[in-house]
Amino acid sequence: MLKQESLLTRLSRQKALQAMAIPGLIWMIVFNYIPMYGVIIAFKEYRVINTIGNAPWVGLTHFREIFRDTDFFLTMKNTLGISLLKLLIGFPLPIVFALLLNEIRTIRFKRWVQTVSYLPHFLSWVVLGGIMIPWLSETGFINELLTKINPGREAVPFLGRPEGFWMLSVLSDTWKEMGWGAIIYLAAMSGIPPELYEAAVVDGANRFHKMRYVTLPCIAGTITILLILAISGILNTNFEQMLVLNNPLNNDASNVIDLYVYRTGIRGLRFSYSTAVGLFKALIALVLLMGANGLSKKYQGRSLF
Repeated sequence: MLKQESLLTRLSRQKALQAMAIPGLIWMIVFNYIPMYGVIIAFKEYRVINTIGNAPWVGLTHFREIFRDTDFFLTMKNTLGISLLKLLIGFPLPIVFALLLNEIRTIRFKRWVQTVSYLPHFLSWVVLGGIMIPWLSETGFINELLTKINPGREAVPFLGRPEGFWMLSVLSDTWKEMGWGAIIYLAAMSGIPPELYEAAVVDGANRFHKMRYVTLPCIAGTITILLILAISGILNTNFEQMLVLNNPLNNDASNVIDLYVYRTGIRGLRFSYSTAVGLFKALIALVLLMGANGLSKKYQGRSLF
């Protein structure tokens, strides 16, 4: 009874905070938890003409079909390849950018750099694709520039070569999101006590030493949490980016799981099969999340939970 009274008292004291949290909680329940009921169609043969309840059960049939589909393994290869490159290239670059941005002493110039670096994030991939596709064509701006530098060079269809698509997608996504991704690290850096930097200066530290021995250790917790989330989402590729940049010439390198689910589920009307693929992907993400969280907790003492 005492615990109940204590909880009620605490809730009463936090009425304003609870009122702010309730809309977000309702939104999460409506859009994240209630739709989970639809996951059962992965174990049924669902058709549009039937309700979910009336669809016949087929058990693990769709999951067995996943491992018999050669296209699925190609999409898994592309997804893992692009995601690992994004993890190796796209994850550390915002950290480096934030560290360098934090060292700028001219406030006006710092704000200008921040604004310029944030802008690409607010452009949709439809807009960026409309810019990139003409630029990367054989007669586009990039080929014309490279031809002027090297007159004997032949034009290269960048989006028509599967072997270069992975790196192209990683670099374009990193350019678009690097400035926005640095915001979290800059916010973490703003909470570092100035006394730590002053003590480092007294000890003879230069700017590089302060970044290495003061800034990085102080934001290590933020880096760890974001790394855990990045590892858990390693099977999530940028669907909008792949949909815009995909074409028949680079399909062997750009057909990722999200695009595969869209094509088989929405366009192919194989709702049960695409749900099974999505559920399989979610289970892998859960395993990766638990594994990364456990390793971080064991070796670094930091974790999400």
